[in-house]
Amino acid sequence: VSAGLVALVLGLIYLQTSAAVHANELLAAVLWKVFFALVLIIGVVAWLFVLAQQSRRAAEEETRRQTTLLIQEIDAHKRTDAELQRAKEVAESANLAKSRYVVGLSHELRSPLNAISGYAQLLEQDNSLPPRPRDQVRVVRRSADHLSGLIDGILDISKIEAGRLYLSRDEVRLSDFLDQLVGMFRLQAAAKGIDFVFKRPPVLPVVVYADEKRLRQILINLLSNAIKFTQAGHVQFVVHYRSPVAEFEVIDTGPGIQPDDLERIFAPFERGALGVSQPQTGTGLGLTISRLLAGVMGGAIKVSSTVGTGSTFRVKLLLSEVTNPRREAPVDAPVYGYLGPRKTILITDDDPTHRDLLREVLAPLGFILLSAPDGPGCLALAQHCRPDLFLLDISMAGMDGWTVAETLRSAGHHQARILMISASALEAHGAPLAQPFHDGYLMKPIDIPRLLETVRQLLRIEWQYEPEQTPPPQWKPDSATRPPVKYIEELIGLGQLGYVRAIQLKLDEIGHEHPEHADFVAQMRTLVDRFDLDQYMATLKILHSYDH
Repeated sequence: VSAGLVALVLGLIYLQTSAAVHANELLAAVLWKVFFALVLIIGVVAWLFVLAQQSRRAAEEETRRQTTLLIQEIDAHKRTDAELQRAKEVAESANLAKSRYVVGLSHELRSPLNAISGYAQLLEQDNSLPPRPRDQVRVVRRSADHLSGLIDGILDISKIEAGRLYLSRDEVRLSDFLDQLVGMFRLQAAAKGIDFVFKRPPVLPVVVYADEKRLRQILINLLSNAIKFTQAGHVQFVVHYRSPVAEFEVIDTGPGIQPDDLERIFAPFERGALGVSQPQTGTGLGLTISRLLAGVMGGAIKVSSTVGTGSTFRVKLLLSEVTNPRREAPVDAPVYGYLGPRKTILITDDDPTHRDLLREVLAPLGFILLSAPDGPGCLALAQHCRPDLFLLDISMAGMDGWTVAETLRSAGHHQARILMISASALEAHGAPLAQPFHDGYLMKPIDIPRLLETVRQLLRIEWQYEPEQTPPPQWKPDSATRPPVKYIEELIGLGQLGYVRAIQLKLDEIGHEHPEHADFVAQMRTLVDRFDLDQYMATLKILHSYDH
């Protein structure tokens, strides 16, 4: 088309020019040359135009194909996101169901455990109880404490996994805290016949900020594992402090941990291959909880071990020093009353066993005690008397403890103190826990010293403590027939090993076979119960010298 238009234009030029000019042949030759030159140019331009059009069409087709693929990918992502959202909802629903189950199971276990632990504590404080039954009661209390610790451990794992574990900011007197731990585990190590070595830095802060319960839980788990799995040698507890980082090392000479088990032992209910063969392997939750708690507290736990040589656990935590600590007076002697006017306490619990337990604890101290089986009964009693302190169970049929507390506050009992007592975990109560209807919260099973300290703080009273009891009169060798020398030598050998349980069994054997040595057995049992092994050994050596 372009070439035809050019030819038409050149033909018109030739016709117009040839009429005026007589050199037709020369003009025709020039126009033909111009035409052929323009045809070449037109051909090249036309070809370039065709190529551009083809390229544009190919680009448009590729764009449409890519757009289609992108739309398909977006649809696939939408379907994947929808499936992930459904899976997330299912997982959250399952996790919520698990948490509800664990919390409900905790409540059902803590309710009977509260009576077991509470009455065991009361019996253990009864001085009229003979030594042997008191030892049996002590075993019951320790077993109840162990079961309570297992419940707390399962709850802690559930709360940490759900991200609902809350740390408290306590003022911990570090030296006293460490001395308590060392005193407890030194006795356990001595009873097992191994050495317990404690090394502390020359300078330690007096008071640090930490969650005392969680810190104690971590160290108790590590130290108890070290003593449990060490059959011979020693356990070292080493403390380093460089403000504000504290490092605790627990070093033992146990069987060690295989390299493949160094990470597996931190999984729930898992144990190392070498530890399974040891007696009393535990539940397998201690290290799991310790690592999780250390992570929540901003620290970490590391372990190194050599099979056949021992293991070393290192815990690093942030423990900042308290510049102005508050003063607290420790309670060392038993409480038998309080100073000032008599106070009235109203106990509300739907379980009569729990009401009786609280009555057994508080009645001997001089309080005026009232009790109600439910919320309406509590409100009815509160209208006729003005209690100074309400002890409210939370989970009650009909009207729960939170509703009772709110009703008491709205009824004008603003001066009275309200202490909530529950077997459910703290997180089970949600928002009501943060509302200003109550002044304190205690978990079941109730720890009697903690209960008394909370009552003292809420009522602002001062306890009267029993004076220190005079020590029992020393048993003298000539006051009764001395036991046979073979028994004395066996008891001396067991004392050198520090095997307290074996000493108690041997004393039982002597008391059963030789009733005439009852005074000797009673005196030795008193020393062993106090873990006064130095006086125990001194007395036996005196007896042994009389026979030689």
